[in-house]
Amino acid sequence: MKQIWPNFLIVGARNSGTSSLYTYLKQHPQVFMPLMKEPHYFSQLHPYSEMAFPTAHVSNEATYLSLFSKAEGYKAIGEASVSYLWDREAPTRIYAANPEARILILLRDPVDRAFSHYLNDVREGWQELPFFEALVEDSKRPKVWSVSHLYVDIGLYHDQVERYLDIFGPKRVMVLLSKELRRVEGRRKLLTRVADFLELDPAYLDRIDTSHVENEFAVARWKWSRKWGGTRWVRRMAQLLIPPKAGSTWFVKTQILNRFFLRPGVKPPMDEKARDWLCSIYEDDVAGLERLLGRDLPELRANWSPIEHTLGVSGSRS
Repeated sequence: MKQIWPNFLIVGARNSGTSSLYTYLKQHPQVFMPLMKEPHYFSQLHPYSEMAFPTAHVSNEATYLSLFSKAEGYKAIGEASVSYLWDREAPTRIYAANPEARILILLRDPVDRAFSHYLNDVREGWQELPFFEALVEDSKRPKVWSVSHLYVDIGLYHDQVERYLDIFGPKRVMVLLSKELRRVEGRRKLLTRVADFLELDPAYLDRIDTSHVENEFAVARWKWSRKWGGTRWVRRMAQLLIPPKAGSTWFVKTQILNRFFLRPGVKPPMDEKARDWLCSIYEDDVAGLERLLGRDLPELRANWSPIEHTLGVSGSRS
């Protein structure tokens, strides 16, 4: 059987809209993306049994390549594992597998991203502490994917983006902003740019349904479902019944969890102490990213407090 490696990867930060971009691109007839949205293969994650917050993943090359066994003939073949942006070794491993691969990096306001990440963990029964206390507690954990939450570290984008630019070069890396996914018009413009980057036929873009945004804020319908959903045995059972290569995590989330165990809710306000602390951490990093990319990124400060936002913008000019 011919070995087929992906020729593009969505490596956006967690909680930055990668699920929506995955959903939209899968609809293009020239694009193949496996049912397992996030194999995490190039991050070589710790074994499932060692994770405090279990993440389904693929570590074996043969199993990974089997995800693309039906991809022959497609122009763009990709996947969307959010650990690839954060993991230091992932860019090198991806390059070794396919040096011609194209990289889509999706970024979100890092303060807003951290809070969204936290709320997701609360909903799934993985977090009980208030936001600021959770940030402090998590900062003391080992910096390991799914062993720590990595609330702060995932949002330190400068070095993460720079690694991909250094390895693949600017012509093979496209940096996108998740704020563009908030409106239908923005989604259309973003997809047009992505189609051009991946050399896809733009004539099919009008057929893509972009009316739905994945992972909109929701809360657990019942307290027991939050506790139940966060347990290791429930997640393991789901993987045994529906193997990861068949899209177990994606299927359970979209067809079961989202439909039957979650309901729309009002997003709570962010604790100001936590916001100010995060702004102080991210200010220099966002300014450095702006210098790296040669453009202003006010979208990455969109939800900062007014004072910190002003400081951040002026800081980016220094």
